[in-house]
Amino acid sequence: MKKNKSLFVGMLLGAITLIAFGSTFFIFQNKQQQKEQDVLKVVTSFYPMYVATANVTDGIEHVQLENLSEPETGCLHDYQLRPEDMKLLSTADVFVINGGGIEEFLAEVASAYPDLVIVNASEGIVDHGDNPHVWMSISSYQKQVLNIAEGLAAVDKKNQDAYTANAGAYIAKLDEMKAMQEDLAMASQGQPVVLFHEALEYFAEDMGMEVVYTMDLDEERQVSAGEVAEVMGAVKKNDVSAILADETYGKELGDMVADSTDARAIYLDPMVRGEYDKDSYIAHMQANLMAIRANFVAR
Repeated sequence: MKKNKSLFVGMLLGAITLIAFGSTFFIFQNKQQQKEQDVLKVVTSFYPMYVATANVTDGIEHVQLENLSEPETGCLHDYQLRPEDMKLLSTADVFVINGGGIEEFLAEVASAYPDLVIVNASEGIVDHGDNPHVWMSISSYQKQVLNIAEGLAAVDKKNQDAYTANAGAYIAKLDEMKAMQEDLAMASQGQPVVLFHEALEYFAEDMGMEVVYTMDLDEERQVSAGEVAEVMGAVKKNDVSAILADETYGKELGDMVADSTDARAIYLDPMVRGEYDKDSYIAHMQANLMAIRANFVAR
């Protein structure tokens, strides 16, 4: 009986050892498979960077693209990284950012993950002072696409040609939008405008408009009666033809000013949020251009 008990214990211990060895082997094998697959995990900071990177990495095997949690409203200004963001970045190989100071949490990320490759999409692009919304200029966005392709190619050299080809194909599509914009700019050239979102400065400049006043409206902006009077004064003094605003935050004030002056309110998309589709930037920019056409050409 005692012998049988010892035999049973021995068999049980042997089975446990075998299971443990099998589990260890499975984990090791799984890690080896991941290594052999050579997955390049790319994380983007927010929506416009995701769309650009989705086009640059389109169809390239083993590239895994994800985006950080987005702020509840609008841009990344004052965005605080969440635990899920840090967890995601801990698994990333490359972090694609817009740059220009819009990712105020960048120092925290660089400190936490010193080996993380950071690709600054705005490298070499001249911005408007401390206004980092360069993607609102089609030409600047094209440069961002090139920067992203170059950054990824430097990390993943075997797919360098694919990144370059994808960037070239996307830029060619954006050229069609730019040509449409240049045609419309002939009608809006020199028109004095008021902006209710600083991102629209880049768009207005590309349209050849003269920006006489900018008020950056967002979810935290409280507009005083004095500021309303100041806007009204700027509109009348400069014979402003249009107010360009983001509908989410600028509609109330935009409608008020339009009702009280000869200026018309045109609501545009600053493209900080939208569908996770690689053609969404083009779709949104086309909608913006159609709004300009309706107010400057078709009148």
